[in-house]
Amino acid sequence: MIKAPNGSTKGQEAEKKERVWSETRLVGVSNNGKFNDIRWKSLITCCYPIRAQTSNLSNTPTDEDDDEGFVLEDVPHLTNFLPDLPTYPNPLEYSQAYAIVKNTFVSSEDVVAHQAVQEGVHFRRAGPREKVYFKPEEVRACIVTCGGLCPGINTVIREIVCGLNFMYGVNNILGIEGGYRGFYSRNTMELTPKIVNDIHKRGGTILQTSRGGHDTTKIVDNIQDRGINQVYIIGGDGTQKGAAAIYKEVERRRLHVAVAGIPKTIDNDIAVIDKSFGFDTAVEEAQRAINAAHVEVESVENGVGIVKLMGRYSGFIAMFATLASRDVDCCLIPESPFYLEGQGGLFEFIQQRLKENGHVVIVLAEGAGQEYVSDSVNAVEERDASGNKLLIDIGQWLTQKIKNHFATDKKMAINMKYIDPTYMIRAVPSNAYDNIYCTLLAQSAVHGAMAGFSGFTVGPVNSRHAYIPIQRVTEATNVVKLTDRMWARLLASTNQPTFLEKLE
Repeated sequence: MIKAPNGSTKGQEAEKKERVWSETRLVGVSNNGKFNDIRWKSLITCCYPIRAQTSNLSNTPTDEDDDEGFVLEDVPHLTNFLPDLPTYPNPLEYSQAYAIVKNTFVSSEDVVAHQAVQEGVHFRRAGPREKVYFKPEEVRACIVTCGGLCPGINTVIREIVCGLNFMYGVNNILGIEGGYRGFYSRNTMELTPKIVNDIHKRGGTILQTSRGGHDTTKIVDNIQDRGINQVYIIGGDGTQKGAAAIYKEVERRRLHVAVAGIPKTIDNDIAVIDKSFGFDTAVEEAQRAINAAHVEVESVENGVGIVKLMGRYSGFIAMFATLASRDVDCCLIPESPFYLEGQGGLFEFIQQRLKENGHVVIVLAEGAGQEYVSDSVNAVEERDASGNKLLIDIGQWLTQKIKNHFATDKKMAINMKYIDPTYMIRAVPSNAYDNIYCTLLAQSAVHGAMAGFSGFTVGPVNSRHAYIPIQRVTEATNVVKLTDRMWARLLASTNQPTFLEKLE
């Protein structure tokens, strides 16, 4: 918890505010210079020494805390269980790349606001520290990719390798092949800047990936046997839970090993961070499928096109792809229930659009309407190797339902076009934006591991990159909030029904 010192005068406080306004690097909002705004108060408090227990991830206010302050959710550090660990000067101090940077190193008091509110949560600002806890020549790092594919994985791999080598002089880097099980099946490849030079131009992952296969004891045994002391784990929710378990076992054994997670999901459903890498590329690639559907249905009489996109529990890809396209008549996502028949239902909407425009394009997230499909086909719940529920193909089901409705109930001929680009949008190389984003994530992870932080993941919070306790990003799933303006913008763009209540 951070708080202003007692006994300061109004004049001193005003002077402090003036200085902080020009010097602070905390993420915050000034509210056009109105210092009495609560967000400004949160900003001011960052300038005082941090009073947070770094080993306590749930730092809660105490009776001593006043109204001004914030909770620092700190990430673990190797010195928590290795207190006598020596430090070394950061090689970046002599780096030409950083020679003209005004502030090369991030201060221990430099934090990032999760929410700019009183008593709000803050995280450590990502970036290089003045002292490091590893000698570069003694670092033996490894990188592993787990779970499904996502645009940008190869870019993250490349930038971890190049960051370790170019910035810190690390030469010993291994790639663990085939996901978590690659640790104990001993599938590895050497990674050098030359080997990874142009992998960012390819989709997928050069290390291969898999689901499941996580055995914490075997993995840490292998890490210890190979003398690995930095572990970089790229993966989604299940993978990050595995990374947290690896860190806990490393801590239990008191090993000089830093564990860093890089969150990955094409669905953009990771909590806390602003956005997941690869998402923008996926939205961009989805435009091709939507455009194809639009061309197809425009070219026939009563054309109805359905495009199914990824989105198991959250509809971000479908929502943003719809907004970007402007050719979509209706977007269906898991967060917004819909119904088919009756007044205000989907069938009625399709019929109305066919009369008005002669064609309809529907974008459908894969997790939308699963309750209807399960009930109609009496499906038995199955799960994949990562524990994710296997979804029934809502696209095929809805296509058949629409066909049957207009053929039997309306006696109306329609031309159905179903496009499923699910794997196409994730198997492509990342676009320019995601390439830059992946570079920032990778370099943040490298700086954090070299600085001795462990059990952390990286990502932008309020547009500033931060170190976040791994458990924090696995506690909840980020979903589309129907009360937010972005969903309202979509409804205004498509002019589709809200399906909020069934009209009798």
